[in-house]
Amino acid sequence: MPEVEPALGAGPLLLIAAAAVGVLLFLIMKLKLHAFLALVLVSLLTALAARVPLEDVVTTLTEGFGGTLANVALLVGLGAMLGRLLEHSGGAQVLADSLIGRFGEKRAPLALGVAALLFGFPIFFDAGLVVFLPIVFTVARRLGGSLLTYGLPTAGAFAVMHAFVPPHPGPVAAAELVGADIGLVLVFGLLVGLPTWYLGGYLFGLWAGRRYDVAVPDAVDGDGGTPQSPEPTVAGTAPGVAGASGGSRTETATRPAPPSFGTVVGLLLLPLVLIFLNTGLTTLATAGAVDEGSFVVRAGQLLGATPVALLVTVLVAILVLGRRRGESGAQVESIVNSALGPVCAIILITGAGGMFGGVLRASGIGTALADVLGDIGLPVIVAAFVISVLLRIAQGSATVALTTAAGLIAPVIEATDGLSSIDLALIVIAIAAGATVLSHVNDSGFWLVSRFFGMDEKTTLKTWTVMETLLGTIGFALALVLSLFL
Repeated sequence: MPEVEPALGAGPLLLIAAAAVGVLLFLIMKLKLHAFLALVLVSLLTALAARVPLEDVVTTLTEGFGGTLANVALLVGLGAMLGRLLEHSGGAQVLADSLIGRFGEKRAPLALGVAALLFGFPIFFDAGLVVFLPIVFTVARRLGGSLLTYGLPTAGAFAVMHAFVPPHPGPVAAAELVGADIGLVLVFGLLVGLPTWYLGGYLFGLWAGRRYDVAVPDAVDGDGGTPQSPEPTVAGTAPGVAGASGGSRTETATRPAPPSFGTVVGLLLLPLVLIFLNTGLTTLATAGAVDEGSFVVRAGQLLGATPVALLVTVLVAILVLGRRRGESGAQVESIVNSALGPVCAIILITGAGGMFGGVLRASGIGTALADVLGDIGLPVIVAAFVISVLLRIAQGSATVALTTAAGLIAPVIEATDGLSSIDLALIVIAIAAGATVLSHVNDSGFWLVSRFFGMDEKTTLKTWTVMETLLGTIGFALALVLSLFL
């Protein structure tokens, strides 16, 4: 991203950011302009209004777009392939049956949320949500009711883990910047995150499911309209298990038996184990227990990098769920290929959301907000939360809000006496809470949930945005209470 000296003061920048969001909502919700086009147009207009130098405008737009896709496209594409293989093979149905059998049908949303909390520990929000979508759709089709009853507790679990708990990049970076102990951040992240999810994700998901009847989608269209699940159910498949598109293959009742529960869980655990390998080796190398320059350590870190871990998992899934079950190479290729078309629009819209956030960052709004708040004199933990909230609202990315707010509050922490290691850890959690609230049109997560769940923008604001705000508010309240007593 080019370094752009802010040309305007904090007041005008705040007004421009607010106006940009308003225009974007008007274009999408009232004029029904395609979200991708609306985001690109508003990003351009915002850059011009904020007086980004003309020679830097295009670079600012493309770097914001490309930087987001670099993080999202690989994860979404590979995650969609893995989810498609699990769905086509009947693995999603097997896992859904097992979860429902263990928790009971009445507690299916709780079962899905708990599973998402476990798998969300090392896996990013985008990848985790995509992998779990076939399972959520399968359970929702089988048990009936609104998709939100099952989808929001699952998405909320991934969102909480992504923002509150190491080894996700946001809390790790924030802990490093403010000098907090990563182990304490992990402990308090779980201590605060779990009840936060239960109250703001699970219980709210049940309420939203009763209030908003969102049907399980049937197919994802490519024109920015209402997205639906990757494929419709076809004759001869197990209930809730879709066939692959992109070919003329006909399903029959003699399709191979679905994989075992252990196989499905093993495939879901494989990327987790590989990512833990990366995390463990990095931790040991930082502590000096292993040589960080050795081939074994570097190779293990590469294998455990999230895109590589997902690639390995997809290749294993092709072998286990495809070829060994009697599918031909052409059939497996068709199944995998069918996963990509439905997510293309999602990826482009997500990248455009990153473009919008990149323009807001390049305009200097983060620095301007920090300058305004610096003279107010709020308690450190409250100031950290407020800065993080405003950064989150302004530019969308939870990780960027976490890292930027931590960098901005770090000098204040250094100048404040009497802060314990617990205080520092809770400040990180407060920043994470602020970075969770008010997910809206400049957040890639907003568009992922909107498109995958088949919701229009208005419904997404009433459900996903409200849930994220509850998660952030509850998380901050718990962190603040703990800071008063510990």
